[in-house]
Amino acid sequence: MGFSEHPEQQPLLFTLFLAMYLVTLLGNLLIILAIGSDPHLHTPMYFFLANLSFIDTCCTSTIVPKVLTNIQTQLHTISHTGCLLQMYFFMVLALLDDFLLAVMAYDRYVAICLPLHYTTIMCPQRCLFLVTTSWLSSNLLAFSLTLQMVHVSFCASHSIPHFFCDLLPLLKLACSDTQTFQLMMFAEAALSGVVPLICVLVSYAHIMHTILRIPSAEGKHKVFSTCGSHLTVVTLFYGTVFLVYFQPSSSYSADTGIVASIVYTMVTPMLNPFIYSLRNKDMKRALWKLVGLGKHCNL
Repeated sequence: MGFSEHPEQQPLLFTLFLAMYLVTLLGNLLIILAIGSDPHLHTPMYFFLANLSFIDTCCTSTIVPKVLTNIQTQLHTISHTGCLLQMYFFMVLALLDDFLLAVMAYDRYVAICLPLHYTTIMCPQRCLFLVTTSWLSSNLLAFSLTLQMVHVSFCASHSIPHFFCDLLPLLKLACSDTQTFQLMMFAEAALSGVVPLICVLVSYAHIMHTILRIPSAEGKHKVFSTCGSHLTVVTLFYGTVFLVYFQPSSSYSADTGIVASIVYTMVTPMLNPFIYSLRNKDMKRALWKLVGLGKHCNL
């Protein structure tokens, strides 16, 4: 029922969300193709970036097509099974985003603070292990919460005040005891949210300490430009996620939840390709080469 209360805004919302979705698909697909086609980008940093682009594409595709269908047909319904599946896949992909941002921060820490050991520490086997572990952990955490949600009873209203099946709006409608569920949810949130965030903060604390010891201004600028894009994405992601999920269901605000959810399900995946490519000469060169303009552009 997320946008059904404003019928006069439906055409504008449909056009806006469709445009954002197409830009997200095109931008992230170009990032993946550029990294795959350019041997110079076959490094750990770009391997993680390609994974992030793939996850962002899948996360947006879990939600936006259904939103567009609801707006176009004015049929704001979803089956119980469909709702649980959407919730499961969204949680898997959101958790993956979370873990991968921490992995990328660790990669930048090793590259800047331990450059002589970078190729040894971030070898292909370790990179694959980090990504595989992130996938397995995300699926395990999402599956445990979805399994708990199966046993929750909804005997009152079945109208979800949101534009997709998310945890807190569903818990708000539950008439069975959800105290155990919420304790489990907060424990998983601490494990999957706070721990990766601490990893990011510790990594960047070491990076900042290293940057301050670089004597030349040019060297400092180069390191800052390398990390700035990642920090921007981290701030957008964690800022909105903490705003929504680190609160009990009783204090959940539908309006705040919808606005914050739009940011991390549509806006952030759309902006990520621009954030990571506009300040990165190697990425821009690969993108121009991919679209056939590499020979005509001097970057």
